[in-house]
Amino acid sequence: MPRVSAYWSVARASFRQYSTYRMATAAGVFTNSIFGLIRASILLAAIHAAGGELRGYDALQAATYVWLGQAMLAPIEAFGTREISQRVHQGDVAVDLLRPTHLLGMFYAQKLGRAGFLLLARGVPPMLVGALLTGLALPSDPLSYLVGAACLLLAITVAFLGDAMINLASFWLVETRGLSVVYMAVMNLLSGFLIPIAWFPDWLAAIARATPFPSMVQTPIDALSGRIPPIEALALLGEQAAWALVLTVAAVLMLRIGVRSLEVQGG
Repeated sequence: MPRVSAYWSVARASFRQYSTYRMATAAGVFTNSIFGLIRASILLAAIHAAGGELRGYDALQAATYVWLGQAMLAPIEAFGTREISQRVHQGDVAVDLLRPTHLLGMFYAQKLGRAGFLLLARGVPPMLVGALLTGLALPSDPLSYLVGAACLLLAITVAFLGDAMINLASFWLVETRGLSVVYMAVMNLLSGFLIPIAWFPDWLAAIARATPFPSMVQTPIDALSGRIPPIEALALLGEQAAWALVLTVAAVLMLRIGVRSLEVQGG
C-alpha cells in the first residue's frame, strides 16, 4: 500500500503542476480547436466528394471522429518521458531499480496525472467547439461511455509504454530524438489519428491492425462515439489490455537489460 500511495501522490502532484500553466493551457485549447476545424473541413470535403458517405462514415460521424481525436490528443500524445532517456545518459537509472517504487511506475503516475488535467482542460473545450460548429454524433447508451472511458485509460497506458520504450533505447543509442520523430510520424498515421483506419487501403489497414497503434486512438474513438456497440467494444478493450501487457513486459525487460549493460560498461 505505501507504493500505491506514492504513485497516487505523484499523479496528484502532476495534475496540480500542469494546472498552473494557465496561459499554455489556453493556447493549447485555441490551437487544438483550430486544427480540429482544419481536420474536420478536410474530412467533410472528402465525404462530400464521395457522395455523402465514405466507408461507413457520414458527415456527422466524421466530424465526431475529428473532435474526439482532438480531445484525446493531449492526454494520449507521446511526450513527457524524455527524462527517462536523460536519466539513462546521466547514469542515474542504474540505482532506480533499488528504490521501493519502480521507475516506469513513477513516470506512468506522472502521465496519468498530466493526462487527467489535459483531458479536462484541453480536451473538453474542443468538444464543445465541435458541438457548436459541426455537431456531434454521440451514443445514447450509457454503457458506451463506460467502456469508452476504460478504452481511453488503456489508450493512455499503451501510448505511455510505447514512448517509454523509445526513450529506453537510450541504453544503446547516443541520441533518440530522431527515433522519436519517426515514431510519432508512424503513430499518427497508423493509430488512425489523421484519418480513420477504415479509409486506409486494405494492405495499410492490415499493417496498422497488426500494431498497437490503433489501440491509442481508433479504439477509444470507436467506443466513445458509439460507432461500435459496447458489447463489441469489449473485444477491442481486451485487445488493448493485451497490448498493454505485452508492452509492459517489453519495457521492463528493456530497463533491466539496459541497466545491467550500463553497470557493466560504467563499472
